[in-house]
Amino acid sequence: MTATRFSGRVAVITGGASGIGAALARRLHGEGAQVLIADLNEAQGQALAGELGERARFQATDVASQASVEALVATAVRTWGRLDMLFNNAGVGNLSRIEALAPADWQRVMAINLDGVFFGIRAALPVMQAQGGGAIVNTASASGLAADFGFAAYNAAKAAVINLTRTAALDNAARGIRVNAVCPGPVDTPILAGVSALRGDWEARVPMQRFARPEEIAAVMAFLASDEASYLTGAAIPVDGGLTAHTGQPNLLAALGQ
Repeated sequence: MTATRFSGRVAVITGGASGIGAALARRLHGEGAQVLIADLNEAQGQALAGELGERARFQATDVASQASVEALVATAVRTWGRLDMLFNNAGVGNLSRIEALAPADWQRVMAINLDGVFFGIRAALPVMQAQGGGAIVNTASASGLAADFGFAAYNAAKAAVINLTRTAALDNAARGIRVNAVCPGPVDTPILAGVSALRGDWEARVPMQRFARPEEIAAVMAFLASDEASYLTGAAIPVDGGLTAHTGQPNLLAALGQ
């Protein structure tokens, strides 16, 4: 890790109090960034900001609210004078067959997973345009690249995030603003603790035979926001242990003992 890679730069992370977001906050802060952590979980968010100490702040934020997201960006600019990196990371899931999916649940998933990304991009762009550049990284999902049983709302929202990412990248490439997305597969976070009985089967479906660590996703997100990715925009990067590289057909080599 390069301790000064993000020295003097300002980052906003939604969904930053736990999981991938918290791992990202720790990484960016450790590499010199000023970090504004945004989340609905005030206790965890304040604790993380306290753990990081200097150059870290927390702001309670509801990404489904345009006003809340705009206030978040305004705080970053008011506190540190700029916004160099925005990570639209907040998200929720929903498991349901389509015919049983309540419209309110559909709308909630869309509001957080898609509208929240739109509000973040929309609020950040004027700031980044005025300062001559910036980087936006959106958390999509492997589930935005292909579909899952029972995840209609989540699949639709994450697929939309990928194409929103591409559009934002095209519209702002000439302005020095890069917009990319990461598409994680299963990640070892508290949100998956409730499916521990399925873990062995789930891991067996991943070519690397395991879930990702949050830090592994955060490392790719940090790279996308760094100068090392200066010619990379409009990409949706699978970080999934090879999951989406697989057709889903049986492993004939294993079946034949090879």
